[in-house]
Amino acid sequence: MGETEAADVASDQVELAISGMTCAACANRIERKLNKLDGVTAAVNFATEKARVRLDPDTSLAAGDLIAQVEKAGYGAELPAPARASTGGDTDTASDVGDAEGTALHALRQRAIISVALAVPVIVLSMVPAWQFTYWQWAALTLTAPVIVWGAAPFHIGAWKNLKQGTATMDTLVSMGTSAAFVWSLYALFLGTAGTPGMVHPFELTISRGDGASNIYLEVAAGVVAAILLGKYFEARSKRRAGAALRSLLELGARDVTVLRGGREERIPVERLAVGERFVVRPGEKVATDGVVEEGTSAVDMSMLTGESVPVEVSAGAAVVGATVNSGGRLVVRATRVGSDTQLAQMAKLVEEAQNGKAAVQRLADRVSGVFVPAAILVALGTLVFWLVSGNGVAAAFTASVAVLIIACPCAMGLATPLALMVGTGRGAQMGILIKGPEVLESTRRVDTVVLDKTGTVTSGQMALLDVHVAEGQREEEVLRLAGALENASEHPIAQAVATGAAQRAGDLPSVDDFGNIEGRGVRGTVEGHRILVGRASLLAEWDQHLPAELERAKAAAEDDGHTVISVGWDGTARAILVVADAVKPTSARAIRQFRDLGLTPILLTGDNTAVARSVAANVGIDPGGTTVIAEVLPEEKVGVVRRLQSEGKAVAMVGDGVNDAAALAQADLGLSMGTGTDVAIEAGDLTLVRGDLRAAADAIRLSRATLRTIKTNLFWAFAYNVMAIPLAAAGLLNPMIAGAAMALSSVFVVSNSLRLRRFRALEGNDGTAEAATPASAAKDREQPAAAPAA
Repeated sequence: MGETEAADVASDQVELAISGMTCAACANRIERKLNKLDGVTAAVNFATEKARVRLDPDTSLAAGDLIAQVEKAGYGAELPAPARASTGGDTDTASDVGDAEGTALHALRQRAIISVALAVPVIVLSMVPAWQFTYWQWAALTLTAPVIVWGAAPFHIGAWKNLKQGTATMDTLVSMGTSAAFVWSLYALFLGTAGTPGMVHPFELTISRGDGASNIYLEVAAGVVAAILLGKYFEARSKRRAGAALRSLLELGARDVTVLRGGREERIPVERLAVGERFVVRPGEKVATDGVVEEGTSAVDMSMLTGESVPVEVSAGAAVVGATVNSGGRLVVRATRVGSDTQLAQMAKLVEEAQNGKAAVQRLADRVSGVFVPAAILVALGTLVFWLVSGNGVAAAFTASVAVLIIACPCAMGLATPLALMVGTGRGAQMGILIKGPEVLESTRRVDTVVLDKTGTVTSGQMALLDVHVAEGQREEEVLRLAGALENASEHPIAQAVATGAAQRAGDLPSVDDFGNIEGRGVRGTVEGHRILVGRASLLAEWDQHLPAELERAKAAAEDDGHTVISVGWDGTARAILVVADAVKPTSARAIRQFRDLGLTPILLTGDNTAVARSVAANVGIDPGGTTVIAEVLPEEKVGVVRRLQSEGKAVAMVGDGVNDAAALAQADLGLSMGTGTDVAIEAGDLTLVRGDLRAAADAIRLSRATLRTIKTNLFWAFAYNVMAIPLAAAGLLNPMIAGAAMALSSVFVVSNSLRLRRFRALEGNDGTAEAATPASAAKDREQPAAAPAA
């Protein structure tokens, strides 16, 4: 235990790396042992080989106590080294983990290859009587002995540990079956008639009656061990590939960074970078950590984190994320988050937690596989007794019972769920979709309604200048220059939208004198000698600046569409109106169509007025006149809307990004939070969409459903294989060697089927190649998540 022995558990949750497990029964046994400790709630994952232990606050247990408890069960345990996760602070690297796994895989590969090389001649000689030369049986014994003693040593050691604990696992089945076959062969060779020179041994797929003292089962002993070792090797290799997504995620971050200190550039390891320091990102380099651009403009490739293939334009003030790649110019960035606080580190943490969790369907499989091994041993004993009593001979009885032991190994059952979950969540992380836990998978299957928060989800969440209407004789460019200059002095989101739009359309804005804010109504000031008013029409009317008839009509039409109207006047005359609104994201309409294709009914939910809600709904393809638009809802009422829909029998998915969505996200059957939103919303959601694109929600639901389908397929075939094969073996219709090969193949099928999830693809155009989002919006959203007056 080393240093961990005396280490107290600092938090209420401890993660342990477990070694020595060979099947789901092992995971169940460790889980039961840990849960016997007072104040401990443990979950052990066979695929990830980790235990997650939650401790009651008043418990005095230390990590060393937990490790000792695992070791008492006959397995190894240690505290995992911290993951580096990109940017600073931590010490371990993903490659270290990969090297350790690679060493273990290499050792298993050597054991499997040597065992196969020794077993193949034994199998061939036993199956082809014409090749059985004089004393061939002794040559077969010479080749089989190392396979049983050295090749099968891990199974024998595991079985011995199990015996001392009074339990049984897959090791018990393999060790008992192969040892029995070997010992019986020794008896037949040395004490029976099988060692006679010139003995001929026929091979049959099924069992036949005969004299037990003349039959040897060396091909069964060697063949089963070789087949299972080969299956374990492919299984381990596949598990390693399944975890590759998480490892690659951990390795994305930069290792060195160029910081600016005292006006000079200095190259340092990224671990030494501190919050607030300024660092340089040259073209082609990775951004060292999360930060805000202070100098320079460039395009940043976010694809490795978000799956979005179109680079995002950034300039001073834009937020950038660690591990993304600077594609264009030189940037100077101020670090805002380092180490485990970065977005990349948080993503890795979420993925790993999801992989370590257990879905309800997996818990059922674990319970079944936990009782399966002792039940299989009882069936084997029953088979032996039945065949002996029925007078079919010792050899036939022995062969049938060994076949039952071999075929009953539940390794495929134990791998069915965790491996699919590991591959699915890993693929999701590569696409910018973070699945928080396996329970989410069941939820995605049930949902039939998707409730969409408007601001920040369907719309950009930022006000934008849409239109300008000028009175007769006025020039639009002059109106924008003067009004924009005045609004530029205000921090109000609507004023900033006007100033930004004016600068884009009219160029540089002049300076302002005598600026004043009129609370809740508008602003005033002097620009280029003109006394200017910008605000509500009533404010201008108080100064005898009444809107002419054509502007009144334009104002009424814009307000009917739910837009915000600002009046502009100077020198005693109303000159124009400006139309401002929260712009709909260009990808939202496509996302709505994809929801419908998935069988979901989209509902728009907002705190804005009904006119605004209906206008947005019509823009994205939601019926604006039906019950699918719910407007003027206070933030605290959103959760009530979700509950009402649930009481009507609907299974609800909620998509949101703001603090005011957190309760509704938690209440929904499936909460999807936008990664560009607030931390509170992200914590409350079940799925996090790293990029602020609603289309990712459709892909997230598709991926979750595909993962669940894979799990069910795996479980079906794992159960079906045992249910069909055990009666065949007990009835004497299956040779033990064929049973061993079939058992290994079932595991290979499960891992191969799970790995198919690595080929999951986003719907066409959802990777950002079409209908690209507004440049820089994703980055800016992080800093300014909600600028709209109501959500």
